[in-house]
Amino acid sequence: MSEPGHWGNDGVNDDPDDVSALPGDLEIIVHGARDGQKLQLRLWLRMLSITKLISQEIRRRLRTEFQATLPQFDVLAQLYREDDGLRLGELSRRTMVTSGNVTGLADRLEADGLIVREDLDGDRRVTVAKLTRRGREAFAAMAKAHEGWLRELMGDVDAATMALLLDELAAVKRSAASRLDDGVG
Repeated sequence: MSEPGHWGNDGVNDDPDDVSALPGDLEIIVHGARDGQKLQLRLWLRMLSITKLISQEIRRRLRTEFQATLPQFDVLAQLYREDDGLRLGELSRRTMVTSGNVTGLADRLEADGLIVREDLDGDRRVTVAKLTRRGREAFAAMAKAHEGWLRELMGDVDAATMALLLDELAAVKRSAASRLDDGVG
């Protein structure tokens, strides 16, 4: 085997323990940086690559097992927590999806019988989305599967490491949030 992190002529990382830049990974940009170099960039790319890796698999499994998209899952998750439903604008804010896209998601979920939309107090300008019984049952099944998928995907990481990562990443989040123009985090 070559030196750790060495990429062979075939474009494959020869070190099975080095995940700093898997083929097609965002971290390839800084692959080969020495310890202590470009730490902020390396950390940001590591967080992005982990998110991309897991999100792609979650998307695939949602599509395969539930014929649902990740944005649909996110909308259902927000509505599951709100018995009185949510205004579409609030749903857009919580899911970080544009209002136009939330409307399209709501159209599809309503056509599938998973949500209903109602005018708030008879005002047609204000629409509230709510889960139907079928939507609540469907989301409960998806959420259970989602939790199992995450447990599986992170199965090699012990609880102590996860707790440490949560604490350490909270510091990164606080640092970034404190430097935003609007101060929101």
